[in-house]
Parts: sequence; structure tokens; C-alpha cells
Amino acid sequence: MRFKIPFTREAWLVAAVKALDPIFSEQGFLLPKVRVSCAFPCTSRRGSVVGQCWGTSCSSDGINEIFITPLYSKPYDVLDTLTHELVHAVDDCQSKHGKEFKRIATAIGLEGKMIHASAGPKLKKRLENISSELIKNFGMYPHATMNFPANQSSAVRLNPRAVCPKCGFQATVSTKFVKYGPPICPKDKSLMEKKGKWDLTETNG
Repeated sequence: MRFKIPFTREAWLVAAVKALDPIFSEQGFLLPKVRVSCAFPCTSRRGSVVGQCWGTSCSSDGINEIFITPLYSKPYDVLDTLTHELVHAVDDCQSKHGKEFKRIATAIGLEGKMIHASAGPKLKKRLENISSELIKNFGMYPHATMNFPANQSSAVRLNPRAVCPKCGFQATVSTKFVKYGPPICPKDKSLMEKKGKWDLTETNG
């Protein structure tokens, strides 16, 4: 039986890595061999982490492993997150979000707090162009945003947390700081929505 193998999410991500390579090489950074998958990053609480890179020491064949959240389906969001994770790959995850990570990240155009560093204006424009080229050559990122039922325990669901209505980024909020209200999304720079129980009278889901 003959059948056509579909173009997968991982194939699209491999093409994306190749398209992003010049962003690093132009600044003198060698992009190492990586594997990229669409999957929940380890330790992620369904959206609290949107990307993750594991260094070569964690792989039996010495290759960096990158995971992009299935909560993202828009090509630009995927590319922005992938670029951040590729910085970790260049550094082989040695400095986390420290000095060396910052040196590489700022050199290629990432801005903001390093743990959430995303494309600045110049890099954003370039990623938008790369996104357009990938869509032209390979089609849209072959993935649909995943949505999940609230199946956590009631105690967890009622804990104060915040969710970005634009990208789905989530953050837990310590009861010590609920009086300040929900935070600003590090990606979209917009006010996040309250979820869970923020005071004795609130029961938002």
C-alpha cells in the first residue's frame, strides 16, 4: 500500500531552525544540531512554560532537545519562542538566563527580561518575514492550538493565577501578592486575566 506521508509539525520546525540560522551566524554564533518537537515542556503547568531546551548532557547522543508548547499555533509565536530556545542551544544551556545567554540574546535582537526575552522591533520584523516565507514554502504551521478542560483538583483550580487572553501564557500568583492584581503578560505586554480564587468572595475559573 502506498500513501503520502504528511508534512508534520516537526518537519515545519526543522525548516524553521534552518531559516533562523542566519540570525545567529551573522553575529558569529554557530547554531548546533538540535531536535525540535511540539510538546509540553517538562515541569510546565499547561502553559506556564512555552518553550524549553535541554542541553547535550541530557541526550544520549549529545544533541540539544527543544520543545515548543502545543498552546501555540501561530507561526510567529512559534518562531519567537524557538529563537529564544535556540539561544540556549548555542550556549548548551550552560548559563541558563545568565550573562552568556544575555550576550547571545541581545546580539541577535531579543529584548526584555531574559527569562522571557522575545524579539525586539528589528528582529520581530525579520521573524515576520521568515514566517511568511515558511508559510509560502511549506504552508501554515500544521498544528491547532490545544485547549484543556479544567481537570485539576479543585484546590489547584481555585489557587490564584493569571492567564493572558491573547497567547494563553499562565502564571501562578502568590497569595502574598494578590492585592496588587494580575501581572502583565511578558510576551504580549497586556494585562492578564484573574483565574482562581483571588479573595474570599471570588470563584473565577
